Amino acid sequence: MRFMIIRRADKDTEAGVLPDEKLLAAMTAYNEEMVKAGVMLQGEGLQPTSKGARVKFTNGKPAIIDGPFTETKELIAGFSIIQVKSREEALEWLKRWPAIDGGGNVELELRQIFEAEDFGAEFTPELRAQEERMRELAAKNR
Repeated sequence: MRFMIIRRADKDTEAGVLPDEKLLAAMTAYNEEMVKAGVMLQGEGLQPTSKGARVKFTNGKPAIIDGPFTETKELIAGFSIIQVKSREEALEWLKRWPAIDGGGNVELELRQIFEAEDFGAEFTPELRAQEERMRELAAKNR
């Protein structure tokens, strides 16, 4: 089972405040622990929304909205992708998140990632093969 750990943004991440050495060391140790356990697939921090944009479609027509975005409780500051055996195991990893992040006041969200088998018969063998080819090509782009 793959899960995404979402680290919610706060006033500091949206202001572009970079982590200090102590937090960087704690996050590096946490990530290294997950890598060594064989569960971490990817993890990245995100720039503040002042450097981002949204595209909103109305009746099929796109409109670009430049950041920053004001409602920080809905924003994401970073993410990790992990692969574990169960939701409970994923939650155990979340509970190990470095307590010093955000001065001890951080909100994390856990979301399970869809797997091909979740889509049932609608995801035909042809579509599955096409998806696999896209994943292989995408992996070469890294």
